[in-house]
Order: sequence, then C-alpha cells, then structure tokens
Amino acid sequence: MAKIVGGITTSHVPAVGAAIDMNRTQEDYWKPMFAGYEFSKQWIAKEKPDVAIIIYNDHASYFGMEIMPTFAIGIGDSFEICDEGYGPRPIPVVHGHPELAVHLAASLILDDFDMTVLNVLEVDHGLTVPLSLMYGQPDQWPLKVIPMPINVVMYPQPSGERCLALGKAIRKAVQEFDGDLKVQVWGTGGMSHQIQGARAGLVNTPWDKKFMDDLIDSPEVLQFKPHLEYMIEAGSEGVELIMWLIMRGAMGDKVEEIHRFYHVPASNTAVGHLIVKPKEN
Repeated sequence: MAKIVGGITTSHVPAVGAAIDMNRTQEDYWKPMFAGYEFSKQWIAKEKPDVAIIIYNDHASYFGMEIMPTFAIGIGDSFEICDEGYGPRPIPVVHGHPELAVHLAASLILDDFDMTVLNVLEVDHGLTVPLSLMYGQPDQWPLKVIPMPINVVMYPQPSGERCLALGKAIRKAVQEFDGDLKVQVWGTGGMSHQIQGARAGLVNTPWDKKFMDDLIDSPEVLQFKPHLEYMIEAGSEGVELIMWLIMRGAMGDKVEEIHRFYHVPASNTAVGHLIVKPKEN
C-alpha cells in the first residue's frame, strides 16, 4: 500500500523563486536563506519520494474573484506553470499522479470534504517555489506532484480545525491506496508577513517560533487558533499557516522533527521550514 513517509513545511516567497531563476542565490542578501535548505536538498535526494501532495494557495494567478474554491485537488497528468504577470517561471512542467489523485479526491469527498476536482490547472509560485527550494534547477522534477490549492486569499477561509481534519483524511486515503508509493505531504506559505498597508513588512519572530513548536507538539490545540489572531500577530498573509496544519494532520499523532530552519528577512518576509516524519509509536 502507499505510505506517507514524511512532511515538509516551507514558505513560498515569490522573490525566492526569482533569486533561483536569476542565479542570485549566493549573493550576500540571499546566501544565508538558501543555506538553510542545503540539508533539505540532500535529505530529499536520499529519501526519493514518489509523490508529493503539495498544499498551497493560488495567489489570484489561476483562480480569481470569479472562482475561488475552498479545497481543490488537481488530478491531471501535468500542470503548466502559471504566468503571474511577468511570464511563467523558467522551470519544468509539473507532472501529476492521476491514479492517486483520483483516489484521493473520491476518498475525501466521501469523507465529507467538498473538493473541487481540477482536470486542468496551472500552478503558481505557491507550489513551484517549494519545489525549487527542495530540488534546485533540474531538467525535470524527480517526483510526481498532486496539487491541492486551498483558499487563504478571500474571506471566508477554512478553519484550522477543518484543515487539521483534512490532513487526517488525506492520511487515511493514502493508506488505502493500492499501490507501492512513498508519499510526502508539503504544507506551504507563511510565516508572519504583510505585503501591504501601514504594517507592510511586519515580522513576528517569537510568534512564528512558537507556532513551529506547537505544530510539532500541540496541533490539536493549535487548530483552534482564530483567524483574527493570525492577522493581528502574523500579518494579513499570516493565515497561510493554516495550510501547515493540513500537512501536520497527515503525519499522525506524533512526529519526529528532522530539520528546522527560520530566517529573516527574505523579501520582508519571515521564512520558516520544517521536515518531519511520522512517529509510529
């Protein structure tokens, strides 16, 4: 059967993708941030997952005011790179795993999660920047990807409780899939940041680090954190962190922390990154 073998959380700052694409990762400003992912690149090269279920949010790139699903899943063979206003990133097309994706969609819907099923989808920096951070600049991505866009852009967003429950349902669905696959679940976005208004550039390091601690040890408590707290303490875009709860729910009751990294600043944003593995006992 398929098995969830690990979880990753990471920020998906668009300027990080631009730094990679423009070969600026070793500049003084960017070098300390990218150094925090060197362990991760070596780790994932050894782990060799077959599929990553990547939880991310579209930034009104493919979706928009006309359509913004709360929970969605891409089931196609491949996903083109979205033009976010300055041309698509010069990176490989993302290839899907339709068999597992269709199974996931059916299982989640039957578990009362009203998934929007996407046969066609273009993916933006919310998904592609995490891939670049973990794999660099390959000719093709070395794993299949199941995109799972979550609405954290337009009110109302799903609750933390619902996100943690979705992660648990993903775990159940993967374990019921009849296929020998090593699956990872990635939760992206965050950490504290605000890109507009009087508080533009807000970073709350103590709050961020406490969130990372609680994600490891107390997700059942963290799920009840109200959206208003994210906005007050972590900025208007801090609510992206509810997507980390989906990853955590998919890991089971206890996890082993493999790697942690936190860095400020990266384009006026706090970058957070975790690698975890499910702990069986």
